Amino acid sequence: MTDVPYPRDLVGYGRLPPLAKWPGEARIAVQFVINYEEGGERNILHGDATSEAFLSEIPGAELWPGERHMNMESIYEYGARAGFWRLWRLFSERKVPVTVFGVATALERNPEAVAAMQESGWEIATHGLKWIDYRHVAAPEERQHIARAIALQTKLTGTRPLGFYQGRSSVNTLDLGAAEQGFVYLADAYADDLPYWMEAPHGPQLIVPYTLDANDMRFAPGSGFTEGDQFFTYLKDSFDTLYEEGATHPKMLSIGLHCRLAGRPGRSAAVKRFLDYVASHARVYVATRLDIARHWIATHPPRGGYRPGHMPRALFVEVFGGVYEHSPHIAEAAHRAGLGHDQHTAAGLADALARAAAAMTSAQKRALILAHPDLAGKLAAAGDLTPQSGEEQASAGLDRLTPDERARFAALNQAYRDKFAMPFVMAVRGVNKADILAAFEQRLSHSPVEEQARALAEIDRIARLRLETHWATLQSDGDARQA
Repeated sequence: MTDVPYPRDLVGYGRLPPLAKWPGEARIAVQFVINYEEGGERNILHGDATSEAFLSEIPGAELWPGERHMNMESIYEYGARAGFWRLWRLFSERKVPVTVFGVATALERNPEAVAAMQESGWEIATHGLKWIDYRHVAAPEERQHIARAIALQTKLTGTRPLGFYQGRSSVNTLDLGAAEQGFVYLADAYADDLPYWMEAPHGPQLIVPYTLDANDMRFAPGSGFTEGDQFFTYLKDSFDTLYEEGATHPKMLSIGLHCRLAGRPGRSAAVKRFLDYVASHARVYVATRLDIARHWIATHPPRGGYRPGHMPRALFVEVFGGVYEHSPHIAEAAHRAGLGHDQHTAAGLADALARAAAAMTSAQKRALILAHPDLAGKLAAAGDLTPQSGEEQASAGLDRLTPDERARFAALNQAYRDKFAMPFVMAVRGVNKADILAAFEQRLSHSPVEEQARALAEIDRIARLRLETHWATLQSDGDARQA
Protein backbone atom coordinates (compact mmCIF):
# COMPACT_ATOMS: atom_id res chain seq x y z
CA MET A 1 0.00 0.00 0.00
CA THR A 2 1.12 3.57 -0.70
CA ASP A 3 -0.04 7.06 0.23
CA VAL A 4 -1.13 7.69 -3.37
CA PRO A 5 -4.96 7.98 -3.49
CA TYR A 6 -6.56 4.94 -5.08
CA PRO A 7 -8.80 6.11 -7.94
CA ARG A 8 -11.53 3.48 -7.47
CA ASP A 9 -14.39 3.14 -4.98
CA LEU A 10 -14.65 -0.47 -3.81
CA VAL A 11 -16.84 0.40 -0.82
CA GLY A 12 -19.87 2.09 -2.34
CA TYR A 13 -22.97 2.05 -0.16
CA GLY A 14 -21.72 -0.78 2.05
CA ARG A 15 -24.06 -3.02 4.01
CA LEU A 16 -26.86 -0.44 4.22
CA PRO A 17 -27.71 1.09 0.83
CA PRO A 18 -29.96 4.16 0.82
CA LEU A 19 -33.72 3.70 0.70
CA ALA A 20 -34.49 4.42 -2.96
CA LYS A 21 -38.00 5.76 -2.25
CA TRP A 22 -39.20 4.85 -5.74
CA PRO A 23 -42.57 6.40 -6.69
CA GLY A 24 -45.59 4.43 -5.51
CA GLU A 25 -43.49 2.70 -2.84
CA ALA A 26 -42.21 0.41 -5.59
CA ARG A 27 -40.02 -2.52 -4.60
CA ILE A 28 -38.00 -2.30 -7.81
CA ALA A 29 -37.29 0.14 -10.62
CA VAL A 30 -37.11 -1.55 -14.03
CA GLN A 31 -35.46 0.25 -16.92
CA PHE A 32 -35.24 -0.88 -20.55
CA VAL A 33 -32.58 0.38 -22.97
CA ILE A 34 -32.78 -0.10 -26.73
CA ASN A 35 -29.37 0.54 -28.26
CA TYR A 36 -29.70 2.10 -31.72
CA GLU A 37 -26.30 1.63 -33.40
CA GLU A 38 -27.08 0.46 -36.93
CA GLY A 39 -25.52 2.84 -39.43
CA GLY A 40 -23.04 4.20 -36.91
CA GLU A 41 -20.81 1.12 -36.71
CA ARG A 42 -17.27 0.90 -38.10
CA ASN A 43 -17.35 0.87 -41.88
CA ILE A 44 -15.01 2.18 -44.53
CA LEU A 45 -18.08 3.93 -45.99
CA HIS A 46 -18.10 5.98 -42.76
CA GLY A 47 -14.45 6.96 -43.06
CA ASP A 48 -13.19 4.19 -40.76
CA ALA A 49 -10.10 2.13 -41.44
CA THR A 50 -11.84 -1.23 -40.97
CA SER A 51 -15.17 -2.99 -41.14
CA GLU A 52 -17.13 -3.83 -37.96
CA ALA A 53 -16.44 -6.99 -35.93
CA PHE A 54 -18.48 -6.51 -32.74
CA LEU A 55 -21.88 -7.81 -31.57
CA SER A 56 -23.17 -9.78 -34.51
CA GLU A 57 -24.18 -13.33 -35.49
CA ILE A 58 -20.76 -14.10 -37.01
CA PRO A 59 -18.55 -16.33 -34.83
CA GLY A 60 -15.00 -15.06 -34.48
CA ALA A 61 -15.61 -11.97 -36.62
CA GLU A 62 -12.46 -9.98 -37.31
CA LEU A 63 -11.70 -6.47 -38.43
CA TRP A 64 -11.21 -6.23 -42.17
CA PRO A 65 -8.78 -3.35 -42.83
CA GLY A 66 -9.76 -1.32 -45.89
CA GLU A 67 -12.57 -3.70 -46.89
CA ARG A 68 -16.32 -3.76 -46.57
CA HIS A 69 -17.72 -6.81 -44.77
CA MET A 70 -21.00 -7.37 -46.61
CA ASN A 71 -22.37 -10.04 -44.24
CA MET A 72 -21.67 -7.83 -41.24
CA GLU A 73 -23.26 -4.84 -42.93
CA SER A 74 -26.36 -6.87 -43.73
CA ILE A 75 -26.74 -8.01 -40.12
CA TYR A 76 -26.60 -4.42 -38.93
CA GLU A 77 -29.08 -3.42 -41.65
CA TYR A 78 -31.53 -5.96 -40.24
CA GLY A 79 -31.50 -4.11 -36.94
CA ALA A 80 -32.54 -0.84 -38.58
CA ARG A 81 -34.92 -2.28 -41.18
CA ALA A 82 -36.76 -4.92 -39.13
CA GLY A 83 -35.49 -5.41 -35.58
CA PHE A 84 -36.12 -1.85 -34.46
CA TRP A 85 -39.71 -1.93 -35.62
CA ARG A 86 -40.42 -5.25 -33.90
CA LEU A 87 -39.12 -3.87 -30.59
CA TRP A 88 -40.87 -0.54 -31.16
CA ARG A 89 -44.25 -2.26 -31.58
CA LEU A 90 -43.59 -4.54 -28.61
CA PHE A 91 -42.91 -1.66 -26.21
CA SER A 92 -45.26 0.93 -27.71
CA GLU A 93 -48.31 -1.34 -27.67
CA ARG A 94 -47.74 -1.90 -23.94
CA LYS A 95 -46.90 1.77 -23.33
CA VAL A 96 -43.68 0.75 -21.58
CA PRO A 97 -41.15 3.61 -21.14
CA VAL A 98 -37.88 3.14 -22.99
CA THR A 99 -34.51 4.86 -23.07
CA VAL A 100 -32.75 4.75 -26.41
CA PHE A 101 -28.98 4.83 -26.42
CA GLY A 102 -28.76 6.45 -29.83
CA VAL A 103 -25.55 6.68 -31.87
CA ALA A 104 -25.93 10.10 -33.50
CA THR A 105 -24.75 9.11 -36.99
CA ALA A 106 -27.01 6.04 -36.88
CA LEU A 107 -30.03 8.16 -35.94
CA GLU A 108 -29.19 10.53 -38.78
CA ARG A 109 -29.50 7.68 -41.30
CA ASN A 110 -33.02 6.67 -40.19
CA PRO A 111 -35.23 9.71 -39.50
CA GLU A 112 -38.36 7.55 -39.59
CA ALA A 113 -37.10 5.55 -36.60
CA VAL A 114 -36.30 8.78 -34.74
CA ALA A 115 -39.85 10.01 -35.39
CA ALA A 116 -41.24 6.73 -34.01
CA MET A 117 -39.13 7.03 -30.85
CA GLN A 118 -40.45 10.54 -30.29
CA GLU A 119 -44.02 9.51 -31.10
CA SER A 120 -43.82 6.95 -28.29
CA GLY A 121 -42.29 9.46 -25.85
CA TRP A 122 -39.03 7.55 -25.49
CA GLU A 123 -36.00 9.20 -23.96
CA ILE A 124 -33.14 9.42 -26.48
CA ALA A 125 -29.81 9.54 -24.66
CA THR A 126 -26.60 9.90 -26.63
CA HIS A 127 -24.59 6.79 -27.42
CA GLY A 128 -21.82 8.87 -28.90
CA LEU A 129 -21.10 10.07 -32.41
CA LYS A 130 -20.09 6.68 -33.84
CA TRP A 131 -20.31 3.09 -32.60
CA ILE A 132 -16.56 2.62 -32.39
CA ASP A 133 -14.00 1.67 -29.75
CA TYR A 134 -12.74 4.80 -27.97
CA ARG A 135 -10.09 2.94 -25.96
CA HIS A 136 -7.19 4.45 -27.90
CA VAL A 137 -8.85 7.69 -28.99
CA ALA A 138 -7.09 10.72 -27.50
CA ALA A 139 -9.11 12.84 -25.06
CA PRO A 140 -9.30 15.95 -27.34
CA GLU A 141 -10.72 13.89 -30.20
CA GLU A 142 -13.20 12.08 -27.94
CA ARG A 143 -14.29 15.44 -26.51
CA GLN A 144 -14.88 16.70 -30.04
CA HIS A 145 -16.91 13.58 -30.89
CA ILE A 146 -19.09 14.10 -27.81
CA ALA A 147 -19.77 17.71 -28.81
CA ARG A 148 -20.59 16.70 -32.39
CA ALA A 149 -22.91 13.95 -31.15
CA ILE A 150 -24.82 16.43 -28.99
CA ALA A 151 -25.10 18.94 -31.83
CA LEU A 152 -26.26 16.35 -34.34
CA GLN A 153 -28.83 14.78 -32.03
CA THR A 154 -30.16 18.20 -31.06
CA LYS A 155 -30.63 18.98 -34.75
CA LEU A 156 -32.37 15.65 -35.37
CA THR A 157 -34.70 15.64 -32.36
CA GLY A 158 -35.11 19.29 -31.38
CA THR A 159 -33.68 18.76 -27.89
CA ARG A 160 -30.23 17.99 -26.56
CA PRO A 161 -29.62 14.60 -24.91
CA LEU A 162 -29.50 14.65 -21.11
CA GLY A 163 -28.00 11.17 -20.69
CA PHE A 164 -24.68 9.86 -22.03
CA TYR A 165 -23.43 6.32 -22.64
CA GLN A 166 -20.38 5.98 -24.86
CA GLY A 167 -20.36 2.19 -24.56
CA ARG A 168 -16.93 1.24 -25.84
CA SER A 169 -15.45 3.85 -23.58
CA SER A 170 -11.99 5.14 -22.76
CA VAL A 171 -10.31 5.98 -19.46
CA ASN A 172 -11.35 9.58 -20.19
CA THR A 173 -15.03 9.04 -21.00
CA LEU A 174 -16.61 9.69 -17.59
CA ASP A 175 -14.45 12.75 -16.95
CA LEU A 176 -15.23 14.16 -20.40
CA GLY A 177 -18.96 13.56 -19.91
CA ALA A 178 -18.89 15.34 -16.56
CA ALA A 179 -16.80 18.23 -17.91
CA GLU A 180 -19.35 18.89 -20.67
CA GLN A 181 -21.78 19.92 -17.85
CA GLY A 182 -24.93 19.30 -19.90
CA PHE A 183 -25.71 15.71 -18.89
CA VAL A 184 -28.10 14.98 -16.06
CA TYR A 185 -26.60 11.49 -15.81
CA LEU A 186 -23.75 9.39 -17.16
CA ALA A 187 -24.06 5.64 -17.73
CA ASP A 188 -20.58 4.30 -18.57
CA ALA A 189 -20.40 2.35 -15.31
CA TYR A 190 -21.66 -1.02 -14.06
CA ALA A 191 -20.73 -0.63 -10.41
CA ASP A 192 -24.03 -0.74 -8.53
CA ASP A 193 -27.74 -1.56 -8.49
CA LEU A 194 -28.53 2.05 -7.60
CA PRO A 195 -27.52 5.47 -8.94
CA TYR A 196 -24.61 7.15 -7.17
CA TRP A 197 -22.67 10.42 -7.19
CA MET A 198 -19.24 11.00 -8.70
CA GLU A 199 -17.27 14.06 -7.64
CA ALA A 200 -16.02 16.00 -10.67
CA PRO A 201 -14.24 19.36 -11.01
CA HIS A 202 -17.50 21.25 -11.63
CA GLY A 203 -19.30 19.48 -8.79
CA PRO A 204 -21.25 16.26 -8.21
CA GLN A 205 -22.18 14.23 -11.29
CA LEU A 206 -24.88 11.56 -11.13
CA ILE A 207 -24.07 8.08 -12.41
CA VAL A 208 -26.96 5.81 -13.39
CA PRO A 209 -25.10 2.53 -13.91
CA TYR A 210 -25.88 0.28 -16.87
CA THR A 211 -25.67 -3.51 -17.32
CA LEU A 212 -23.76 -6.03 -19.41
CA ASP A 213 -25.28 -9.12 -17.80
CA ALA A 214 -29.03 -8.52 -18.26
CA ASN A 215 -28.17 -7.67 -21.82
CA ASP A 216 -28.90 -9.37 -25.14
CA MET A 217 -25.27 -8.84 -26.16
CA ARG A 218 -24.72 -12.25 -24.59
CA PHE A 219 -26.52 -13.77 -27.59
CA ALA A 220 -23.48 -12.81 -29.68
CA PRO A 221 -21.45 -15.98 -30.36
CA GLY A 222 -19.40 -17.18 -27.44
CA SER A 223 -20.97 -14.70 -24.99
CA GLY A 224 -23.60 -16.80 -23.27
CA PHE A 225 -27.28 -17.05 -24.23
CA THR A 226 -28.15 -19.33 -27.12
CA GLU A 227 -31.95 -19.34 -26.89
CA GLY A 228 -34.76 -17.10 -25.73
CA ASP A 229 -35.62 -19.23 -22.68
CA GLN A 230 -32.16 -18.66 -21.24
CA PHE A 231 -32.50 -14.91 -21.65
CA PHE A 232 -36.01 -14.87 -20.14
CA THR A 233 -34.93 -17.03 -17.21
CA TYR A 234 -31.96 -14.80 -16.45
CA LEU A 235 -34.10 -11.65 -16.59
CA LYS A 236 -36.78 -13.30 -14.44
CA ASP A 237 -34.23 -14.45 -11.83
CA SER A 238 -32.71 -10.96 -11.74
CA PHE A 239 -36.14 -9.39 -11.32
CA ASP A 240 -37.23 -11.89 -8.65
CA THR A 241 -34.06 -11.41 -6.60
CA LEU A 242 -34.29 -7.62 -6.65
CA TYR A 243 -38.06 -7.70 -6.05
CA GLU A 244 -37.51 -9.81 -2.93
CA GLU A 245 -34.72 -7.51 -1.72
CA GLY A 246 -37.01 -4.57 -2.43
CA ALA A 247 -39.16 -5.42 0.58
CA THR A 248 -36.49 -3.61 2.62
CA HIS A 249 -33.94 -2.15 0.17
CA PRO A 250 -35.39 -1.37 -3.29
CA LYS A 251 -32.95 -1.46 -6.21
CA MET A 252 -32.86 -0.87 -9.96
CA LEU A 253 -32.77 -3.42 -12.80
CA SER A 254 -31.41 -2.23 -16.14
CA ILE A 255 -31.99 -4.36 -19.24
CA GLY A 256 -30.03 -3.77 -22.44
CA LEU A 257 -31.38 -4.66 -25.89
CA HIS A 258 -30.06 -4.25 -29.45
CA CYS A 259 -32.20 -4.00 -32.56
CA ARG A 260 -30.13 -6.56 -34.52
CA LEU A 261 -30.09 -9.01 -31.58
CA ALA A 262 -33.27 -8.86 -29.49
CA GLY A 263 -35.11 -7.62 -32.58
CA ARG A 264 -34.87 -11.10 -34.11
CA PRO A 265 -38.15 -13.07 -33.86
CA GLY A 266 -37.00 -15.86 -31.54
CA ARG A 267 -35.34 -13.44 -29.11
CA SER A 268 -38.13 -10.87 -29.13
CA ALA A 269 -40.44 -13.62 -27.86
CA ALA A 270 -38.34 -13.75 -24.67
CA VAL A 271 -38.57 -9.96 -24.32
CA LYS A 272 -42.35 -10.15 -24.72
CA ARG A 273 -42.64 -12.82 -22.04
CA PHE A 274 -40.56 -10.76 -19.66
CA LEU A 275 -42.60 -7.61 -20.26
CA ASP A 276 -45.75 -9.56 -19.45
CA TYR A 277 -44.06 -11.02 -16.35
CA VAL A 278 -43.12 -7.55 -15.07
CA ALA A 279 -46.67 -6.31 -15.73
CA SER A 280 -48.06 -9.12 -13.55
CA HIS A 281 -46.42 -7.66 -10.43
CA ALA A 282 -47.56 -4.77 -8.23
CA ARG A 283 -45.27 -2.05 -6.87
CA VAL A 284 -42.97 -1.97 -9.89
CA TYR A 285 -41.66 1.37 -11.15
CA VAL A 286 -40.97 1.10 -14.90
CA ALA A 287 -39.21 4.25 -16.01
CA THR A 288 -36.71 5.83 -18.35
CA ARG A 289 -33.19 6.40 -17.13
CA LEU A 290 -33.88 10.14 -17.09
CA ASP A 291 -36.91 9.53 -14.86
CA ILE A 292 -34.72 7.54 -12.47
CA ALA A 293 -32.01 10.22 -12.52
CA ARG A 294 -34.51 12.98 -11.75
CA HIS A 295 -36.01 10.97 -8.92
CA TRP A 296 -32.55 10.41 -7.42
CA ILE A 297 -31.63 14.08 -7.71
CA ALA A 298 -34.87 15.06 -5.95
CA THR A 299 -34.62 12.52 -3.12
CA HIS A 300 -30.91 11.75 -2.64
CA PRO A 301 -28.68 14.85 -2.70
CA PRO A 302 -24.93 14.30 -2.78
CA ARG A 303 -22.88 14.59 0.38
CA GLY A 304 -22.94 18.24 1.46
CA GLY A 305 -26.19 18.97 -0.36
CA TYR A 306 -26.59 21.18 -3.41
CA ARG A 307 -24.19 24.13 -3.36
CA PRO A 308 -25.10 26.45 -6.27
CA GLY A 309 -21.52 27.61 -6.83
CA HIS A 310 -20.29 24.01 -7.11
CA MET A 311 -22.75 22.35 -9.48
CA PRO A 312 -22.50 21.48 -13.18
CA ARG A 313 -24.95 23.32 -15.38
CA ALA A 314 -27.38 20.42 -16.03
CA LEU A 315 -27.62 19.53 -12.33
CA PHE A 316 -28.11 23.17 -11.34
CA VAL A 317 -30.98 23.50 -13.82
CA GLU A 318 -32.56 20.24 -12.63
CA VAL A 319 -32.51 21.39 -9.01
CA PHE A 320 -33.29 25.09 -9.41
CA GLY A 321 -34.93 25.27 -12.85
CA GLY A 322 -38.43 25.16 -11.38
CA VAL A 323 -37.94 28.11 -9.03
CA TYR A 324 -39.32 30.33 -11.80
CA GLU A 325 -42.49 28.68 -13.12
CA HIS A 326 -41.90 26.69 -16.33
CA SER A 327 -38.78 28.78 -17.03
CA PRO A 328 -35.61 26.70 -16.54
CA HIS A 329 -33.78 29.04 -18.93
CA ILE A 330 -33.54 31.57 -16.08
CA ALA A 331 -31.56 29.12 -13.96
CA GLU A 332 -29.39 28.31 -16.98
CA ALA A 333 -28.70 32.02 -17.55
CA ALA A 334 -27.81 32.50 -13.88
CA HIS A 335 -25.37 29.58 -14.04
CA ARG A 336 -23.84 30.93 -17.23
CA ALA A 337 -23.33 34.34 -15.56
CA GLY A 338 -21.29 32.66 -12.83
CA LEU A 339 -22.09 31.52 -9.29
CA GLY A 340 -19.89 31.47 -6.22
CA HIS A 341 -19.99 31.34 -2.43
CA ASP A 342 -22.25 34.41 -2.34
CA GLN A 343 -24.97 32.21 -3.85
CA HIS A 344 -24.66 29.50 -1.18
CA THR A 345 -27.61 31.05 0.69
CA ALA A 346 -31.26 31.23 -0.33
CA ALA A 347 -31.10 35.03 -0.46
CA GLY A 348 -27.90 35.04 -2.49
CA LEU A 349 -29.23 32.59 -5.05
CA ALA A 350 -32.57 34.42 -5.22
CA ASP A 351 -30.72 37.62 -6.09
CA ALA A 352 -28.70 35.86 -8.81
CA LEU A 353 -31.81 34.34 -10.36
CA ALA A 354 -33.64 37.69 -10.17
CA ARG A 355 -30.76 39.36 -12.02
CA ALA A 356 -30.99 36.75 -14.75
CA ALA A 357 -34.76 37.30 -15.01
CA ALA A 358 -34.33 41.08 -15.13
CA ALA A 359 -31.88 40.73 -18.04
CA MET A 360 -34.46 39.02 -20.25
CA THR A 361 -36.06 40.70 -23.24
CA SER A 362 -39.53 42.24 -22.99
CA ALA A 363 -40.95 39.28 -24.90
CA GLN A 364 -39.31 36.82 -22.54
CA LYS A 365 -40.66 38.68 -19.51
CA ARG A 366 -44.13 38.59 -20.99
CA ALA A 367 -43.76 34.85 -21.62
CA LEU A 368 -42.64 34.37 -18.00
CA ILE A 369 -45.84 35.98 -16.73
CA LEU A 370 -47.97 33.91 -19.11
CA ALA A 371 -46.31 30.73 -17.81
CA HIS A 372 -48.11 31.17 -14.48
CA PRO A 373 -51.51 29.65 -13.70
CA ASP A 374 -54.62 31.52 -12.59
CA LEU A 375 -55.23 31.42 -8.85
CA ALA A 376 -57.93 28.83 -8.14
CA GLY A 377 -58.36 28.49 -11.91
CA LYS A 378 -58.94 25.64 -14.35
CA LEU A 379 -55.48 24.10 -13.90
CA ALA A 380 -56.01 23.94 -10.14
CA ALA A 381 -59.43 22.35 -10.57
CA ALA A 382 -57.96 19.74 -12.92
CA GLY A 383 -55.01 19.02 -10.63
CA ASP A 384 -52.52 20.14 -13.30
CA LEU A 385 -50.53 22.68 -11.30
CA THR A 386 -46.81 22.19 -10.79
CA PRO A 387 -46.14 20.66 -7.35
CA GLN A 388 -44.79 23.98 -6.08
CA SER A 389 -47.78 26.00 -7.35
CA GLY A 390 -50.17 23.44 -5.95
CA GLU A 391 -48.50 23.58 -2.53
CA GLU A 392 -48.54 27.38 -2.53
CA GLN A 393 -52.18 27.71 -3.53
CA ALA A 394 -53.15 25.11 -0.92
CA SER A 395 -51.23 27.05 1.76
CA ALA A 396 -53.54 29.99 1.11
CA GLY A 397 -56.65 27.83 1.24
CA LEU A 398 -57.36 28.04 -2.48
CA ASP A 399 -57.95 24.30 -2.66
CA ARG A 400 -60.82 24.62 -0.17
CA LEU A 401 -63.16 27.21 -1.69
CA THR A 402 -66.90 27.38 -1.19
CA PRO A 403 -69.03 27.54 -4.37
CA ASP A 404 -69.49 31.29 -3.84
CA GLU A 405 -65.76 31.84 -3.37
CA ARG A 406 -64.97 29.77 -6.46
CA ALA A 407 -67.40 31.86 -8.50
CA ARG A 408 -65.83 35.07 -7.16
CA PHE A 409 -62.31 33.95 -8.09
CA ALA A 410 -63.49 32.90 -11.55
CA ALA A 411 -65.05 36.31 -12.14
CA LEU A 412 -61.97 38.19 -10.95
CA ASN A 413 -59.63 36.02 -13.01
CA GLN A 414 -61.70 36.74 -16.10
CA ALA A 415 -61.90 40.47 -15.40
CA TYR A 416 -58.15 40.63 -14.90
CA ARG A 417 -57.44 38.70 -18.10
CA ASP A 418 -59.88 40.87 -20.05
CA LYS A 419 -58.01 44.01 -18.98
CA PHE A 420 -54.36 42.85 -18.97
CA ALA A 421 -54.37 39.73 -21.22
CA MET A 422 -52.34 37.78 -18.65
CA PRO A 423 -52.92 35.78 -15.46
CA PHE A 424 -53.08 37.44 -12.06
CA VAL A 425 -49.78 36.61 -10.35
CA MET A 426 -49.32 36.93 -6.61
CA ALA A 427 -47.02 35.35 -4.04
CA VAL A 428 -49.68 33.66 -1.92
CA ARG A 429 -47.55 31.85 0.66
CA GLY A 430 -48.33 33.41 4.05
CA VAL A 431 -51.55 35.16 2.97
CA ASN A 432 -55.20 34.14 3.05
CA LYS A 433 -58.16 34.20 0.66
CA ALA A 434 -59.33 37.61 1.85
CA ASP A 435 -55.87 39.11 1.21
CA ILE A 436 -55.86 37.70 -2.31
CA LEU A 437 -59.35 38.99 -3.12
CA ALA A 438 -58.43 42.45 -1.83
CA ALA A 439 -55.27 42.44 -4.00
CA PHE A 440 -57.34 41.48 -7.03
CA GLU A 441 -59.67 44.45 -6.49
CA GLN A 442 -56.83 46.91 -5.90
CA ARG A 443 -54.65 45.80 -8.83
CA LEU A 444 -57.49 45.90 -11.33
CA SER A 445 -57.17 49.69 -11.09
CA HIS A 446 -53.55 49.62 -12.35
CA SER A 447 -52.42 50.54 -15.83
CA PRO A 448 -51.03 47.72 -18.00
CA VAL A 449 -47.47 49.02 -17.54
CA GLU A 450 -47.86 49.22 -13.77
CA GLU A 451 -49.40 45.78 -13.57
CA GLN A 452 -46.73 44.08 -15.66
CA ALA A 453 -44.06 45.52 -13.35
CA ARG A 454 -46.05 44.35 -10.32
CA ALA A 455 -46.47 40.85 -11.78
CA LEU A 456 -42.71 40.54 -12.37
CA ALA A 457 -42.01 41.70 -8.82
CA GLU A 458 -44.44 39.10 -7.49
CA ILE A 459 -42.71 36.41 -9.57
CA ASP A 460 -39.36 37.32 -8.02
CA ARG A 461 -40.99 37.11 -4.59
CA ILE A 462 -42.46 33.68 -5.40
CA ALA A 463 -39.00 32.46 -6.38
CA ARG A 464 -37.44 33.82 -3.21
CA LEU A 465 -40.09 32.20 -1.03
CA ARG A 466 -39.66 28.88 -2.81
CA LEU A 467 -35.94 28.91 -2.13
CA GLU A 468 -36.37 29.94 1.50
CA THR A 469 -39.01 27.27 2.09
CA HIS A 470 -36.99 24.37 0.68
CA TRP A 471 -33.42 25.55 1.29
CA ALA A 472 -32.74 23.39 4.33
CA THR A 473 -33.80 20.25 2.44
CA LEU A 474 -31.68 21.16 -0.57
CA GLN A 475 -28.60 21.68 1.56
CA SER A 476 -28.99 18.59 3.73
CA ASP A 477 -26.67 15.64 3.30
CA GLY A 478 -28.13 12.91 1.13
CA ASP A 479 -27.80 9.29 2.15
CA ALA A 480 -25.99 8.64 -1.15
CA ARG A 481 -22.24 8.14 -0.78
CA GLN A 482 -20.10 10.04 -3.27
CA ALA A 483 -17.84 8.00 -5.48
